[in-house]
Amino acid sequence: MPTALKNAHDGYLRHLALERSRSEHTLRAYSTDITNLYTYAIPRGTTNLHGVDLPLLRTWLMSLAENGLSRTTISRRSSTIRSFLAWALRENLITTNPATRLQSPKREQRLPHVLQTNQINRLFDPQAPEASTQTSVKEPTPLEQAIKTRNTLILELLYATAIRVGELVSLDTTNIDLDRRTLRVIGKGDKERTVPFGQPAQHAIEKYLRHARPTLKNQHSANALLLGARGKRLDPRQARQVVSEALADLGDTAARGPHALRHTAATHLLDRGADLRAVQEILGHSSLATTQLYTHVSVERLKESYQRAHPRA
Repeated sequence: MPTALKNAHDGYLRHLALERSRSEHTLRAYSTDITNLYTYAIPRGTTNLHGVDLPLLRTWLMSLAENGLSRTTISRRSSTIRSFLAWALRENLITTNPATRLQSPKREQRLPHVLQTNQINRLFDPQAPEASTQTSVKEPTPLEQAIKTRNTLILELLYATAIRVGELVSLDTTNIDLDRRTLRVIGKGDKERTVPFGQPAQHAIEKYLRHARPTLKNQHSANALLLGARGKRLDPRQARQVVSEALADLGDTAARGPHALRHTAATHLLDRGADLRAVQEILGHSSLATTQLYTHVSVERLKESYQRAHPRA
């Protein structure tokens, strides 16, 4: 990769990390999008950002569509490059930003997958009638039992509070108020919010703190709430894997990953009459329009129930 392009890429990621407080997951996504543009542009003679002009950007987006990428992915990559070049203009790396005239496809508004109540019950209750009955061939070790207790807490907290996985693994023990049943969450852009949780999550926290965290803890743990097998703060990828495997074990849902539990929690809150503004605050959305997506999910679920139950549907 030409030095000028690499320096611009690295400089922008430093800006996002240090000045915009973006998560590692977000940084990886931005890096992937910029690298994808570079992969297209470099064989066509581009050695610095001055070579990234409007015709190049347009043909790049066309190539993404021809390769079968969704409108949502193309729109996201276009948005990334627009922000990247706006930063480059402010840093005097380019004299004009060609991306300001770049039109990208509108995002597809796909409704998120939401778990049904019976699926949630099976997720949290291994003794539920529909749950799979796997027998352990041997007694778990203290470490294995601690990890199992931690994994249960991961699921409980994600569903109880609807927080993001990055927010989850960033929690410290000092962020928990068990008496008030609240979490102090640091969200996107270092915005702080207080999120409530219920009795099942409280019991899961207490069990983890009493029986599991002491087993996992070592000199590397500091105040981190969720710990890995080596005592360090749990990595977001590990948390995602825990959730994905638990949802896959249900066997009858397309929902995967931590965001499925966030979507489900928000939808269930609205299904049961929660105020939209309150849900917005719980989710940490800066825009009410983002939260309103979940009202569409609730309406769709209502229509499905109507179609199934009404004699003249």
